[in-house]
Amino acid sequence: MFKYIITVQPLGLMYGSSGGFLSPENLVGCSRAKFPPDAATLSGLILSYERYINPNQDSSVSKTLDKNLHVAGPFWAKEKSPKTFYVPIAWTKIIGDKGIDEWIVKDDKWYRNEDEAKQQQEIEAEYNWLRINDWDKPVKTIRSNKSMEKNPWQFVPMLHPRMKYEERHVKEEDGLFLEYAVQMPDDACLVYLSTHPLESGWYKFGGENHVVEINSIELSESDLIIKLLKKQIQKSFALITPAVWGSNRLSFRNPQHPDFPTTKLMLTDKAIPYRYRTQGRLGRGRYAVSAGSVYVLEKPLNKSWWEWPEAWFPKEGISLQKVGSGLCLPLDIQGVA
Repeated sequence: MFKYIITVQPLGLMYGSSGGFLSPENLVGCSRAKFPPDAATLSGLILSYERYINPNQDSSVSKTLDKNLHVAGPFWAKEKSPKTFYVPIAWTKIIGDKGIDEWIVKDDKWYRNEDEAKQQQEIEAEYNWLRINDWDKPVKTIRSNKSMEKNPWQFVPMLHPRMKYEERHVKEEDGLFLEYAVQMPDDACLVYLSTHPLESGWYKFGGENHVVEINSIELSESDLIIKLLKKQIQKSFALITPAVWGSNRLSFRNPQHPDFPTTKLMLTDKAIPYRYRTQGRLGRGRYAVSAGSVYVLEKPLNKSWWEWPEAWFPKEGISLQKVGSGLCLPLDIQGVA
């Protein structure tokens, strides 16, 4: 089980992704933003730090950490209350500025639980984060508690020049490129769950090696997130991290193992690109089911995510279970017995 919350506080701007190289004549174009960094980034930092401080340690010790380390995220929190962090809202809960609504199940189909007056308002989901304390609360309570939030960070495109060494001119082939600079509020931090701590301090984090402040906070059995993670899933659950199923060549919406119950209903968004770095090299790109996706199963699962067999997860490359793929929590849905 996860034993620590690890907070990541950027000391300035962070970068979500790099754009393609641009010529001096063509200053348009910018690649898709990828922020916040996924759990594999933090996992790699923990393993690298262990090797750095103990370069002469027995290889079996390093292999033990590599085998037992599990990390999940990303989430975020207000700096003063990291244990009440925010997770993606389940797709059954629709919370917008114009009102609220909720998906229910009736006759094995999805229905909006709104009345005729609300139907004319075209309520859309405009909030995508929920404070973990209100995970299993109805949308009315969530709205009254104001426990929903939008993304706290902002993207700012920045043009970076690469100059010639002997001249004050931009290089001809790759002299200009765009990056998405990501600005976090001063009172917010990224949050990850981990089975192992990382010594508090300043680190270079992510592909661009920007400096961040990291702190590890120990969890206890009485903390809400531990209670939720230990709760067994019955017939319905929602993802709080992206889920990768299938193989390097085929991506699926649910585990393909025969022991995993058949998915009757699902609420999800379009698949998102997923790629991780291992041993200094980028792994094969895949597609992941987005966080917040909701599953309704034919029969009870009777297992928490932590109890899912490793055989349910993809086998190619690193163990995606160890980087929190498809981390999910039980979800109460009206009409699902």
